[in-house]
Amino acid sequence: MKVYTTAPLEDPRKARTIYRELEDIGYDGGFSFEAKHDPFLPLAVAAEHTTRLRLGTGIAIAFARNPMNLANLGYDMQSISGGRFVLGLGSQVKPHIEKRFSSVWSHPAERMREIVLAIKAIWHSWEGKAPLDFKGRFYTHTLMIPAFNPGPNPYGPPPIFTGGFGPRMTAVAGEVADGFIAHPFSSRRSLLANTLPALAQGLAKSGRRRSDIEVVAATLVVTADTEEAFAAAKLAARKQLAFYGSTPAYLPTLACHGWDDLHQELNRLSKAGRWDDMTGLVDDEVLEHIAVVGERREIAGKLEARLAGIADSVSITHNRYPDPSHWADVVAAMKR
Repeated sequence: MKVYTTAPLEDPRKARTIYRELEDIGYDGGFSFEAKHDPFLPLAVAAEHTTRLRLGTGIAIAFARNPMNLANLGYDMQSISGGRFVLGLGSQVKPHIEKRFSSVWSHPAERMREIVLAIKAIWHSWEGKAPLDFKGRFYTHTLMIPAFNPGPNPYGPPPIFTGGFGPRMTAVAGEVADGFIAHPFSSRRSLLANTLPALAQGLAKSGRRRSDIEVVAATLVVTADTEEAFAAAKLAARKQLAFYGSTPAYLPTLACHGWDDLHQELNRLSKAGRWDDMTGLVDDEVLEHIAVVGERREIAGKLEARLAGIADSVSITHNRYPDPSHWADVVAAMKR
């Protein structure tokens, strides 16, 4: 199983060193995340300071951009990185798309499908395989003159991964994407009951097989070296899971375990602004089904047991409670 992680970049200048550290430890890939900083620029810097590490956006917000813009970014990053780039795309949610990015939110699954197909059509034209003639419901790309055509990429176009949670977005990944990043608010049971069937539906629609797509399971890991640090890591995880659990979109994971009432109560408390009370409702049973929790020596085995027969890769998620060693011992154990 390939092991990825998202680099905790509060300061984008650290891209010069942190991705090289991940490479030296033995990670297969390092992702960036679109929060306080642009997700592409740190990876361009990282590409100059690494030689082997796969570099990807995990994720870049697709609906804040357009297919031509994303095609240029992905194509150039593939060249700069020497063929090591992954264009990871996600949708974000309606309030952020409309109120933060001043962009259009509508039909998210269908729009994501069209973005991926449009990007691939643009790359297809640059590779000299067909004239650009993409006409969709949301996007139209029919003009490409030599002055704006970069020509074939020496490493070929990069793969496109999409992130998602619900059945429609997951099916879109199965239909058109090269990889799927499963949301960390998932349990083994929900991945088997909800995620894989939706992915299979999309694969069947496009006549593809499971081996044609890489499934990356973003998985929340909770561990530490001391009891005090372990308690702090658990608390941070409970807060994050309480937030997810209060959101109707993430109910299917809780419903898989018969925890519908937990969602209702978390949702009620969130509307009242009672965030601390929410955290206490995420007990050990909930925490340990959704996150991988344990002593450091146990984590690799628990990750493998959680994801066996489900994922091709794991992306270790630390929920804003980063480990200064970047989980080096966990990576080493998974590489044995």
